[in-house]
Amino acid sequence: MKSTTVRRVTLSVAVAAALTGVAACGSSGSGKGAAGGDTAIHASPVAAVLRTVEQNTDKAESAKVRSSTSLGDLMSLTANGEVSWAGGLKGDLTLTYTGGKMGDALRKMGNASSEARYLPDAAYGKMSGKFARTTGKHWVRYSYDDLTKITGGTMPNLQQQARSTTPNQTVQALLASHDVHKVGAETVSGVRATHYAGTLDIADFARRNGGLGADRLAALKKQLQASGVTTETLDVWISDQNLLVKKSERADTANGLMTNTTYYSDYGVKVSPVAPPAADTQDFADLMKSGGSGLPS
Repeated sequence: MKSTTVRRVTLSVAVAAALTGVAACGSSGSGKGAAGGDTAIHASPVAAVLRTVEQNTDKAESAKVRSSTSLGDLMSLTANGEVSWAGGLKGDLTLTYTGGKMGDALRKMGNASSEARYLPDAAYGKMSGKFARTTGKHWVRYSYDDLTKITGGTMPNLQQQARSTTPNQTVQALLASHDVHKVGAETVSGVRATHYAGTLDIADFARRNGGLGADRLAALKKQLQASGVTTETLDVWISDQNLLVKKSERADTANGLMTNTTYYSDYGVKVSPVAPPAADTQDFADLMKSGGSGLPS
């Protein structure tokens, strides 16, 4: 593979992997309870609790997050900042690449840590001084369509995930588990919380209704299959205010094992990222039209 191709895939997968860390394997449903999809739900005590959490988290619309994500041997990274899910994903995160083939390549390029801004139509990554000296720009704009194309589909449905991602998507997925159960009381970041866990077996979806209606279950199955997910284990920790304070996910994907642990706090925090100045931004599609010649070596 030519060095410019390696560099362009590295840059795009880094941004996509960060988005995956925020989105994880969440459902593509709206979380507000679409009509006609929830008429056959088994109202167990655990499902009732999780539905309250789903609604409360959705209404909060924003939170501070800190997460760690790994995807096979491709990438491992941490993310810290704040995100909003009101009207599409918005966020401002500091990303630190800690390992994997792509993470190692980024560190060699001088981008061990960078700022990422997520807006409903695109993601922006702040690049190193080396990149700025080569291109005269400090930022790269990635449309979600471009990310999906450049990564060869290894990060599918990025635009869909960006539009629908909320912390409560994990709760929705847990409602589809065949073995969701209460683990017990624990303390998370100084907050008293209740731990719930379950497993998703995609092959088992065809005969299950679980805690979701048929329409939302089908949408969840479709998204997981598109990511190459076969099984997924989910754990959530719920505060006394019925808000998600921690989630942990492990999923077998087409790219290897995906793990994600995310902590949530300060629900309702103001999140107002803005696109970087156009004069200081290079569009990734334009960069690729030049054969990647603007990418630092």
